[in-house]
Amino acid sequence: MAKMKAAMAAVLVMEKEGVSVAFGVPGAAINPLYAALRERQSIAHILARHVEAASHMAEGYTRAKAGNIGVCIGTSGPAGTDMITGLYSAQADSIPILCITGQAPRARMHKEDFQAVDIESIAKPVTKMALTVMEPAQVPRAFQQAFHLMRSGRPGPVLIDLPFDVQMAEIEFDIDTYEPLGVFKPAATKKQVEKALEMLMAAKKPLIVAGGGIINADASELLVEFAELTGVPVIPTLMGWGSIPDDHPLMAGMCGLQTSHRYGNATMLASDFVLGIGNRWANRHTGSVETYTKGRKFVHVDIEPTQIGRVFAPDYGIVSDAKAALQLFVEVAREWKAAGRLNDYAEWAERCAERKRLMHRKTHFEQVPIKPQRVYEAMNAVFPRDTVYVTTIGLSQIAGAQFLHVYGPRQWINCGQAGPLGWTVPAALGVAASDPTKTVVGLSGDYDFQFLIEELAVGAQFRLPYVQVLVNNSYLGLIRQSQRNFDMDFAVQLAFDNQNVEDPTLRGYGVDHAKVIEGLGCKTLRVTDPEKLVSAFEEARRMAAEYRVPVVVECILEKVTNIAMGTEIDKINEFEDIDCRHPEGREGLVAAGLLE
Repeated sequence: MAKMKAAMAAVLVMEKEGVSVAFGVPGAAINPLYAALRERQSIAHILARHVEAASHMAEGYTRAKAGNIGVCIGTSGPAGTDMITGLYSAQADSIPILCITGQAPRARMHKEDFQAVDIESIAKPVTKMALTVMEPAQVPRAFQQAFHLMRSGRPGPVLIDLPFDVQMAEIEFDIDTYEPLGVFKPAATKKQVEKALEMLMAAKKPLIVAGGGIINADASELLVEFAELTGVPVIPTLMGWGSIPDDHPLMAGMCGLQTSHRYGNATMLASDFVLGIGNRWANRHTGSVETYTKGRKFVHVDIEPTQIGRVFAPDYGIVSDAKAALQLFVEVAREWKAAGRLNDYAEWAERCAERKRLMHRKTHFEQVPIKPQRVYEAMNAVFPRDTVYVTTIGLSQIAGAQFLHVYGPRQWINCGQAGPLGWTVPAALGVAASDPTKTVVGLSGDYDFQFLIEELAVGAQFRLPYVQVLVNNSYLGLIRQSQRNFDMDFAVQLAFDNQNVEDPTLRGYGVDHAKVIEGLGCKTLRVTDPEKLVSAFEEARRMAAEYRVPVVVECILEKVTNIAMGTEIDKINEFEDIDCRHPEGREGLVAAGLLE
């Protein structure tokens, strides 16, 4: 046993739990913890410019690599409340991050002390645990419990609040014999998996819906193996994109109201059975339950018991970690294949692949200002197969999901349910901090970009290179498109006459992003000609490698573009951007039975 300050015990536990990087902003109430970090020099610290951004950096860091736990640190009061959006984002997408806040001394709590707030109560609805540690001796066990909870069951975030005097108090603690608590994850039984496989084999046109739980469980290889053993096509959700490579013959496209492929929706509507693994039937994936479920049966596998039946009642439910379930699905499928008990779904899989070949949206527009679809075409041409894309919400994200290609797990890092503007830049920095050798590409509209633009300075200071694609239409584009239903275009224009802008191509676009970006220590390129997009992205990759800072490629878009979306998966408004590759057009697809 050794005597030490409780703050030091917290740092020692984090070391034993595998923490090597933390993101944060110091302050008076958390300085004892920072003193311990400085003394140990074992956990690298990246100084954010905003505490909300630190929480998003932690989330990007966690998502970047299996086993990572992102940590963000802030002082008392507003630092904690700034982290709430980050905690909500992590909770919504089942991402473990640890937020640590300072707090007023215990004697001053609940006495309206400076920057004292009941952050435990505020954070509880958006965390797996929020705890103000009132006894110094409980600090190491509070951190031990935090890591156990973050990793067990459905993953999620934890907040630990440390009063100043608790951090400073001396305790006795033996770190040499410390061991992390065992992780609990529910597992399917063989009998359950056999029943699910029997139901699948009774179908003529089955699909597997692969959710983000598969990526969280590091089970993508098992998913692909199971799909190949059975010959069943896979529809990944937005959070599960990359669990099967886009160019795999059994990758049948994404389904949904916005972030979907035409062929993915058509294949879902043609199916008669769905095995969902690690997904939550999010409404942007399903649309109305009536349309989504009509004419098909469902098996749902999820790690969280209360998730099964939450959106609709499946025909059969299994509570299990995705990896544990898929290990059994592969085992049983192998046994059944050897015994000749598996159906041949080759004809159904070929029909799905035929839709994938023929049902595309047009990308090769030559107009000036640039149409956004052309930007994604150029990104596909330049960025390598192992690129990690990072984005949050807006037309930029929706079009990215429709047009980009993702070939592996953790290569599409997207804030799915919460979708806070400003998330992309700090999250991309967190991804880059996990592995600065990766090709990381952020994707933002101008409003998302402006929310936390100051975090680019973090990338410059800490040498975190990545390419940030900024599609600038000087609009809140998604909200403007939504306002079509109200016959208005109101309070969504970002354009203004910037008297300091000298570039005539920027007149009427408002903010001169290039000046801000350069002032923050980063590099930037601006593209107004669609023919120069490819060369600009190539140059941005070179500059990021040379200067080791974020490089922003600003693409000046037409101001009004409507991206395909709809109210139901069978009622998507494609606008004008159709690229039907069937020689007889849409009528040919219908006649061939590929489209209803």
